[in-house]
Amino acid sequence: MTDNKPPKADAFRFSQDNGDNEEDSQQLSDVDSHILELLAKNARLSNAEIGRAVGLSRSATRDHIMDLYEKGVIERFTICVNPMKVGRQLSIFFELQIKPDELMTTVDILVARPEVTDIYLITGHNTLHCHALLKDIAALENFQNTLMSLPGLQSFRIDLLLKRFKTRSGIRI
Repeated sequence: MTDNKPPKADAFRFSQDNGDNEEDSQQLSDVDSHILELLAKNARLSNAEIGRAVGLSRSATRDHIMDLYEKGVIERFTICVNPMKVGRQLSIFFELQIKPDELMTTVDILVARPEVTDIYLITGHNTLHCHALLKDIAALENFQNTLMSLPGLQSFRIDLLLKRFKTRSGIRI
């Protein structure tokens, strides 16, 4: 760890459920902000290593992490898989405009598709902004046919990712 200086706690305000409920908002201490920063960089750090960096014992560090998890600040503990290394060569973004009465049916269909990684309802006329990872052009053609058969589909657009300059997983601290 090169920089063990914690960020200012008042600079961060996080909330659950995409910020819809102000009561769920969490004001973080300097220690908790620093713990989150360390975990975001390397989630495999031990509680002892994190504790040394923030000035807490191993057990106090564990308590802080569990408290952050129980409050919903930390949503889950997971891994990040490189899609290229597992045969998902194409990364696509697609937008779907759906009739209002078919929106949730369409969302349920998309949620069930393993290649669909993200689904967002954005401003516009019942517009879904989505991301999917596909094996190749043939898979893209099949996926496009699937999209065209969605209930209530009014229009759609597919964009193929050419190059990723910056990406995120969770919120950056």
